[in-house]
Amino acid sequence: MVFNTATVGSAVTPAYLKRKSHAQKPTAHISYDEGLHLIRKFLIYASHHTVEDVQRFTAQWVPHPRWVKVDELRIDEAYIKKSAEAIQAELGPHGIGKVGGSTWWQWRRPGSELKAEWIEMRDDYNERKKAGGESKRVMLYVHGGGYFFGSVDEHRYQMQRHARKLKARVLAPRYRLAPQFPFPCGLHDCLSAYLWLLTVQDPTTIILAGDSAGGGMVLSMMIILRNQGLPLPAGAILISPWADLTHSFPSVAGNNPLDYIPPHGFHQRPSASWPPPNTDDMLQVEEEIVKKLAHTEHALSPQQSESDAVQGFHVDHHPDADLVNDTAATGTATNDGTGHDANTVPGPGHDLSILIDGSLVEIKDQIQMYATNQLISHPLVSPILQPSLGGLPPLLIMVGGGEMLRDEQIYLAHKAANPAKYPPGDAFLDEHPREKHREQITKWKPTDVQLQVWDDLCHVAPTLSFTRPAKYMYRSIAQFGAWTLARAQKTDIEITYDDDVSIISKSETDDEDEAPTKNTGGTTVKTGKKEGYVGKAGDPLPNFKRHMIRQRVDRHGRTYGLEPESELPACNLSPSEIGVIKAGPVKKWMAAKREWDTKYASEKRRIQKQRAKDMAEGYREFGNGEVPPPSALAGRRKTGDDLKEAKKTRSMGMSLWALWGSKHDEKAMNNEKETESPEVIVVSPKTGDGSKTHPQDENQASMTVPKPEASRSRSRRRTVTDQHQTDNSDIDENTSAADLIALRKEHAEKESSPPLDPSNVAPQILVHSPTNEGDDFDRRRPKAGGIALPFSLANHDASASMTTLESTAGVPPAADVRTPGVTESGVDDDDAFKDLDSLVKDSDVNDHGIKGRPKDLAEAQKKEELAVENGEVVSAERPPLESFQTAMEVLPVAK
Repeated sequence: MVFNTATVGSAVTPAYLKRKSHAQKPTAHISYDEGLHLIRKFLIYASHHTVEDVQRFTAQWVPHPRWVKVDELRIDEAYIKKSAEAIQAELGPHGIGKVGGSTWWQWRRPGSELKAEWIEMRDDYNERKKAGGESKRVMLYVHGGGYFFGSVDEHRYQMQRHARKLKARVLAPRYRLAPQFPFPCGLHDCLSAYLWLLTVQDPTTIILAGDSAGGGMVLSMMIILRNQGLPLPAGAILISPWADLTHSFPSVAGNNPLDYIPPHGFHQRPSASWPPPNTDDMLQVEEEIVKKLAHTEHALSPQQSESDAVQGFHVDHHPDADLVNDTAATGTATNDGTGHDANTVPGPGHDLSILIDGSLVEIKDQIQMYATNQLISHPLVSPILQPSLGGLPPLLIMVGGGEMLRDEQIYLAHKAANPAKYPPGDAFLDEHPREKHREQITKWKPTDVQLQVWDDLCHVAPTLSFTRPAKYMYRSIAQFGAWTLARAQKTDIEITYDDDVSIISKSETDDEDEAPTKNTGGTTVKTGKKEGYVGKAGDPLPNFKRHMIRQRVDRHGRTYGLEPESELPACNLSPSEIGVIKAGPVKKWMAAKREWDTKYASEKRRIQKQRAKDMAEGYREFGNGEVPPPSALAGRRKTGDDLKEAKKTRSMGMSLWALWGSKHDEKAMNNEKETESPEVIVVSPKTGDGSKTHPQDENQASMTVPKPEASRSRSRRRTVTDQHQTDNSDIDENTSAADLIALRKEHAEKESSPPLDPSNVAPQILVHSPTNEGDDFDRRRPKAGGIALPFSLANHDASASMTTLESTAGVPPAADVRTPGVTESGVDDDDAFKDLDSLVKDSDVNDHGIKGRPKDLAEAQKKEELAVENGEVVSAERPPLESFQTAMEVLPVAK
């Protein structure tokens, strides 16, 4: 059956035609549920075609919109070599032996080069070029696709939105795909692209991002960078990362109706690339039976039954099999009395085997396309099994609450933030004592992690970019990306404030006021107190508590506190269970394997026979003991074979999908042009979202002051600053008030300026500063000369309700607020006092643009002291009206 746009369209279109009316909703053209169904139908349809067909279809050329600039580049060989050296050093001699050598995975198809693609908004490109061409915001994005399909073309509509929201350049490597190029081929390519990027960008300007398999790849890249002492990026964004190829977490075995990932894993129609020769096939080669197979029908070894040859697994129904010790489920190899061992921990030696319903099942065929059964538990293949995920830059981990991989992603976040609490099991720690895995657990400091579990959403929900939940996810990604770049660069970052142009901000949503409910079929959550909404680029990030921001997000973007670890199944799994294959996923895989291999039995036998002939003729070898995995194209090279990549064709179906995904961005770009305003006001991150900067601030002198009646700034520029969210990460709701007060005082002492000489302070400061005697939180109103004042300025220990921006308390009636020689704008025009700024530059009063003279202050103090001694009442004359700052001018007005 041909695999092209027409056949794919006929298979998935009925789901779209059956859609219900969605009038008055932002996703009228297609709903989230329908998009989910389309992807699910596509994957089912694709599974009845070969790996090569799926790769060819998803790698077709897709045109990019006119407002997106795309440039392709080639990664130089020097960086490819440097990447190979880093991977070899990370693998070590033992690891190199496990993967089959140190050079076969560096081989490429004839004429093939490692390429990557720059993706950037065309307007941003033009603006950057005018400013000198430098960019301080770069995202290296690794696309997903189960390691065996997908492409930069297929994912570009997602990457261009990341570029637009973050005002960044996105670099996307075109890495080699499994099963023809299994681990570590793809990792080698992505690391090469990053090492090249370091030559044109400072690491503080780079963030890594990836979805699904790309998220797992990004994590492994950072592990190598950390361990090999190479520069780490500013941060990383992991969208539904696939971090456990052993499928050892509970959610994989459960029922997941809200996800599109096949519950039985990926199965494809047999081809030369998949499935590769299993252990029985390889045994026949070793026994030289292949010579006989080259001239006769496919023969079976005495140990292999007809069903084994087709299905790729063997079931031992020995009556004593039910006597197998239960410890087999924990990963220890145990004998069942039949001469077979249960081996549930992937690794060298025996085939994987597991006890299912009283029968010992031996898995012969390769399960995952990215790595052999012996390698799926390797820490670079399944990063969940790393000794430690500490010592990494800040991570944003986004989890779909309804996806089958959610448990491993939730566990991943907690393991990174608390490495000592979540070590791998002893079976993995003790496997290679020379590598000192146990010492690494406490070697690295905790990683700061923002974990977001999105109620009921599927795997990599941003794929459905035309839906409302996905739009909130893009916002959150931009918020985290802007913050982590500002944090790494230790400087402000200007970002586009897109509320005026965003489609999601202008449209109404269905059930906007719907109350959050308990999930069904996804994560088990409780309805908790709403904390707020997911942020957007420019919004301040919440503070980390114990190195984590733990959020649950509903489909309307409302955030809630995530359940404690004690209530999360992922965080209560024994370390000895992680990385151990389980009966549930294996049973699903076996059932699908029977169906596929029975349906395509004749094709599989034909491919097995052709493979046997090829083996008899012999393949080209690498030498030096290199043994590529059975699926690797590098190990299946025959003299005279044309192994060049086929030329790309254009796909109408992929183009339409990309068009749907780009509609939101196109509307946003049009809105941006229509709502362009001359007002440009930088929102200070210290004062929070929507607040206004003081109009007399010298940094804002040339900017337009917002109108008081505006509910929020019309500015489309915001300044993102690290507000030290990762500091004091041990503070949480259980921290006592006394500890908080002590920490506040300690922080104030570090940040405070040197004490001022009273004789050098402007007369606007209170002569008698209010005091809080006894309790730090004493709310008695401050007094000056026996008069109770309605406000306070200079006392930092006072409550917020007693503090205003300006005060003239303590100024004698004869004193003029506007000191002679000082203009109304606060600029000193008297040469005799040109050095006055240096005397009061640390004063709070100076921050408001008011400057005074030491002589005036001394006179004011002397007069009040005499008045107090004589028992006279000191009255504070109201200053001129123009010197006051009203709340309307400095605070946002509620709608």
